[in-house]
Amino acid sequence: MTSEGAQQDGTGSEAAEDRTVRVVLVDDHRMFRTGVQAEIGETGRTGVEVVGEAADVDQAVTVITTTRPEVVLLDVHLPGGGGVEVLRRSAAMMADAERPVRFLALSVSDAAEDVIGVIRGGARGYVTKTITGTDLVDAVFRVADGDAVFSPRLAGFVLDAFASTDAPPIDEDLDRLTQREREVLRLIARGYAYKEIAKQLFISVKTVESHVSAVLRKLQLSNRHELTRWAAARRLV
Repeated sequence: MTSEGAQQDGTGSEAAEDRTVRVVLVDDHRMFRTGVQAEIGETGRTGVEVVGEAADVDQAVTVITTTRPEVVLLDVHLPGGGGVEVLRRSAAMMADAERPVRFLALSVSDAAEDVIGVIRGGARGYVTKTITGTDLVDAVFRVADGDAVFSPRLAGFVLDAFASTDAPPIDEDLDRLTQREREVLRLIARGYAYKEIAKQLFISVKTVESHVSAVLRKLQLSNRHELTRWAAARRLV
């Protein structure tokens, strides 16, 4: 996460003078959580107090239930069922009229199905991990106030999805893939090399190879060229 554009007198300092927003970080990459904590978690400077962290679905539900934060920064792809599963299991807390827990998706993915999936699950917004620290603090406060926040390009996905009364067709082939397999699929289809995918997803090259093999097997495809055509036909690229 970059910090370009942060105010010299301190990110979110004006907000911090008035209030503090309690936040839980949910992401399966410890280094990323550490980076977010360093970027926005100095409460006196930003007004954001990080009260808990989690790396998978079960941990997330436990920490959220225990701490009852105002905002959860939620990664879309998590072990144990993904961000959508965290939202499903947190439905009662989101619906609490007096102390609602609100969710803001923070993900490397900019795929339309990921954005629409978590918004339908109850998240109040979706931003990508290229967001600056200043903008993330602002997004946290806005979501805590009940606003909806999206990275500019992603807002169109939501508008297009909810402008139609027809539900999107179910793709049984795509449903066979795990969230991580879908992520690897999209990067392969965009022309990334295995080493580049491993670096971006914080996994090993061998793990990337295993995911690609699983995708090819599940979709009954022979190579990455067929996989790219398959993804392009479904507008996943």
